[in-house]
Amino acid sequence: MKNIVLIGFMGTGKTTVGRLLANRLGRPFFDSDKKIEYENNLSIREIFEVYGELYFRQQEKMIIAKLSRYNNAVIATGGGVVLSFENMNNLKRNGVIITLTASVETILERTSRRNTRPLLDDFDQREKIVNKLLKERAELYYNADYSINTSSKSLQQVINEIMFFLRQGGYLRGKR
Repeated sequence: MKNIVLIGFMGTGKTTVGRLLANRLGRPFFDSDKKIEYENNLSIREIFEVYGELYFRQQEKMIIAKLSRYNNAVIATGGGVVLSFENMNNLKRNGVIITLTASVETILERTSRRNTRPLLDDFDQREKIVNKLLKERAELYYNADYSINTSSKSLQQVINEIMFFLRQGGYLRGKR
């Protein structure tokens, strides 16, 4: 079976939704950012601080290449995974791509809970940065098999909508 790959901007719920979806489907769950942290023995923030974004993106490409060879997994990716044509080709080869979106207000609220987002370090400019990055990446996020806005939906509603899409698309058989 194909992988289910969740893409989208930071704060849209990829990790939380991915974990719950994998549990519901009885599939393994992988978070590409967590794999990068594990492989480097550093947090994403520390990787950015010590090595920079370019190094992080190189690590991301290596992890995505590995994860995309898996079968029947649920994979949550980092928000910038779409910036690499190679990443997206690898993920699409054996995966159904689902974009999670959210309003700028929702993203700002969710990402302010923890100080783990190196691209949003300038607190006074966060809204401007989010708007700029969303605008730059919008077309890339919408180049997916399915898209769902998580802003005003419960986690259960998001999971149910994804399950409905997967069943309708023939990606699932006999799953609740």
